[in-house]
Amino acid sequence: MGTDRQPECESLYLRPLGLTPRSGWAGGFVPLAGGPIGFAVCEVIRRAASGAVNREILPVAALDETLRARDPALAEAAAVRLDHLGRARPLLAGLPMDRPQVMGVVNVTPDSFSDGGDRFDPGRAIAGGLEMLASGAALLDVGGESTRPGAEPVPLDEELRRVVPVVRGLAEQGAVVSIDTRHARVMAEALDAGAAVINDVTALAGDPESLGLAARAGVPVVLMHMQGEPRSMQADPTYDDVALDVFDSLAARVAACEAAGIDRARIVVDPGIGFGKTVRHNLEILEQLAIYHGLGCALLLGVSRKGFIARVSGEVPPKARLPGSLAAALAGLERGVQLLRVHDVAETVQALAVWQAIASARP
Repeated sequence: MGTDRQPECESLYLRPLGLTPRSGWAGGFVPLAGGPIGFAVCEVIRRAASGAVNREILPVAALDETLRARDPALAEAAAVRLDHLGRARPLLAGLPMDRPQVMGVVNVTPDSFSDGGDRFDPGRAIAGGLEMLASGAALLDVGGESTRPGAEPVPLDEELRRVVPVVRGLAEQGAVVSIDTRHARVMAEALDAGAAVINDVTALAGDPESLGLAARAGVPVVLMHMQGEPRSMQADPTYDDVALDVFDSLAARVAACEAAGIDRARIVVDPGIGFGKTVRHNLEILEQLAIYHGLGCALLLGVSRKGFIARVSGEVPPKARLPGSLAAALAGLERGVQLLRVHDVAETVQALAVWQAIASARP
């Protein structure tokens, strides 16, 4: 699929613009990640070693000729990015990535920010997960350690006690289960219990054993961006350019995974909304979300009930943030997100169905 090699002292990024549903294409469009929307124009972003950023808008058809006249290395880097942007994503744990999928959140915790305690009992967690499946979730994300801002670590034995019975119970019912953990031992035991995906808020960097374990397991992995760690990540998050800095960080983790033997085809990236980011940072990432398809991986978005929703729309408790969660999720869909990680499955599935119906109705 190509490498992320960049011209010396300069980084290049492509952000698709004017994304249009497939039914509206008139020719000359690139299908975004092989999915239902595409683009014919992109923002070409170049960042020098000094930090200076140059942005210009170019038609995709003129991209190679324009950049090659300036620097062949720039044209080569753009070709790799364009290939990553347009290439169809393969199945993920058996799920097609040419259409959006909903991931239901099953928190087996007493202290998660939005639903702590709701499914702390394993039986209730399994029942809740099965209800999400019946409501249209394609996979379930089971976690036993809260990573909300200020959260304290959970002992490994306690995390295992919480998640393993739930993973096993859901997998035995035919669910595709993702294990949400930053600890290799929990990953291993959850996989043994039937989990099919690893979702790590540290992008497999938090535990020295995680990368090798994930490579040997051969399962898909979700790499999330987080600046700092949960206890302190919201103290003073700082970036030069948040969308580009997050891109570079994820690109480095994708490269580390490939070097360890994890094929890019089974990597999902998540920009980590709310993890070491201010409200403004979150909004900038969401607005430029399509840029992350340039990593050549499926893209996951977790905005459900996040704090930034209350900051921009009026302070309300997490469970009252469904309208804002849906608005942010639809913004993600318009930018080609393949996976939506949500608490409110039925409502999100309904919104997704209406969005898809409208997009497919264009003459």
